Amino acid sequence: MASFSARLVAEGLLIAVIVFQLSRKSYKPPKKALSKKEVDELCDEWEPEPLCPPIKESARIDAPILESAAGPHTTIDGKEVVNFASANYLGLIGNKKIANSGQIAPLDEIIKLKEKYRFRVILEESHSFGVLGKCGRGLAEHYGVPIDKVDIIAAGMGNALATDGGFCTGSARVVDHQRLSSSGYVFSNSLAPYLATAAVSAVNYLEGNSSVLSILRTNVALLHKGLSGTPGLQICSHLLSPMVFLKLKKSTGSLAADLDLLETIAEQALKQDSVFIVASKRSSLDRCKLPVGIRLFVSAGHTESDISKVCSSLNRISSSVLN
Repeated sequence: MASFSARLVAEGLLIAVIVFQLSRKSYKPPKKALSKKEVDELCDEWEPEPLCPPIKESARIDAPILESAAGPHTTIDGKEVVNFASANYLGLIGNKKIANSGQIAPLDEIIKLKEKYRFRVILEESHSFGVLGKCGRGLAEHYGVPIDKVDIIAAGMGNALATDGGFCTGSARVVDHQRLSSSGYVFSNSLAPYLATAAVSAVNYLEGNSSVLSILRTNVALLHKGLSGTPGLQICSHLLSPMVFLKLKKSTGSLAADLDLLETIAEQALKQDSVFIVASKRSSLDRCKLPVGIRLFVSAGHTESDISKVCSSLNRISSSVLN
């Protein structure tokens, strides 16, 4: 009986507290509008936080600015230079008719693994479409792999076709599935008509001028030959790749120091010999941790004298900087 009475007392107190809280008038601070002077003072004192973190002085890059199209020859600071820094494999940038490590994936071996373990192959061909294979159709043609063995092929069209945008293709079954399942996750615009027209014109040009591939491969072979003995640097890209990758034969042990040496070589090549090359940086998003190096993008539009010029420049400057 005593416990029942205590329970009633506790419940009564709780009800009284609830009623008291509900009947209280909420506190409202007195409203007083700020004067114009106070508003101005607050605005003067306010410093908005930057949307991006400040750039460290060591990370600042004084990149060269191209003043003309990124063709085999371009203009930097009012001076014509030989351009080995832009991907323009077929030399179509500047053509009046059409206004990452250089390794080649072993697709034939990958397809064998696919059939053994039953997985899908998605092939990214931004640097092989328009370049590899007898007719420039890419990696599948290069290895003689039936195209239906590859589930999805995607490529950007800026490297070989001198236009913008890209494409993604595959079997009708795969494409229909992707259209249905990815619409809620992927936003994509269709190409602008002039970009699509430029891409079609570039493909037509390639089909009608297959000799351009022979010229490109000859230029790549000449560059490999000219740089095979470059002091302190070695080529680690495939002989058929128009992206020629040079890395340090002996690293300093510091990524920043290695990059500083390579950027010094690139800067001196531009200033002393009017040869435009770039040092590649490593991204935190790279799953394959490649060494930093110098990437040269060979074009069918480069002449033999252009190849000779870049080889002579790199051999002389790397000997000075690295030895």
